[in-house]
Amino acid sequence: MRIRVRRTGGFAGIERSAEIDTSDHPDAGELAALAETVVSDGEREGRRGVPDGFSYEITVDGRTVHCDDPDLTEAQRALIQRVLKEGA
Repeated sequence: MRIRVRRTGGFAGIERSAEIDTSDHPDAGELAALAETVVSDGEREGRRGVPDGFSYEITVDGRTVHCDDPDLTEAQRALIQRVLKEGA
């Protein structure tokens, strides 16, 4: 499974992205479960983040969802933290 996270926005407007492939990852099952939860929850239409907040694009095997701070679910937040830290 390939998971890509792209973060935009923030005060400085600096974009950051990272991608991981879970096929050889020691926590592949946990990451796959988080990713499936995030994709199945889908986009929240009509929601916007706060000024100078971060917006995220999460792509899991070609399926993409969008979310914004501060309205991230626990699964979204966990996946974002794992991918941006490990995939940098």
